[in-house]
Amino acid sequence: MIRFIRVAAALSFGFVALTACPKKPVRPVTLAGPTQAQLDSANAERLRLDSIARAEQARRDSMARADAARADSARMQQAEVTRTETVVRTVTAVVYFDYNSSELSPDGRATLDSKIPLLNANPELQIRIAGHSDERGSDEFNLALGQRRAAMAKRYLTQRGVGASRIETVSYGEERPAAEGHDEAAWSQNRRDEFEITGGRETIRTPRP
Repeated sequence: MIRFIRVAAALSFGFVALTACPKKPVRPVTLAGPTQAQLDSANAERLRLDSIARAEQARRDSMARADAARADSARMQQAEVTRTETVVRTVTAVVYFDYNSSELSPDGRATLDSKIPLLNANPELQIRIAGHSDERGSDEFNLALGQRRAAMAKRYLTQRGVGASRIETVSYGEERPAAEGHDEAAWSQNRRDEFEITGGRETIRTPRP
């Protein structure tokens, strides 16, 4: 019995001794972070990539601006060509006459009226008015009739501000028909004044509204 008590006492003392011993502290695990050199290198790489991206964007922007400028220039050139073509078509529009007449019809006056602002806006523009007739009548009569028709158109223009020195007149009579044939359909196309630009075409401009 005494032995048992001794063994129990020894075990009890050992347990107390174990529980009384302080625990060994656990050291925290420290994870190794990037070094300053690594951070500097990463930052430098990011700056390099940003610089490349900005340069590429600037290049694309510059190309886009150049393309837009070329497109604008092309549109302006085309618009100028269109305006010039419009002026030329208007100035060279044909005036037609009734049979054996050099008097201007309402349509003929309207055609001449459309030329006046363009001629006045382009004082360097020179024109030639060629009078024509149909095939009926003698050569001499038709040449004289063509001349009267050209002179009538010139007089109409000069009375409205176009300088006489800018307008040349000529008659071809029946020599240069616009339409072949021996009926009214052809004759009506041949009784006409034709207008030709003889100078100043390269500086044509449209009048301001």
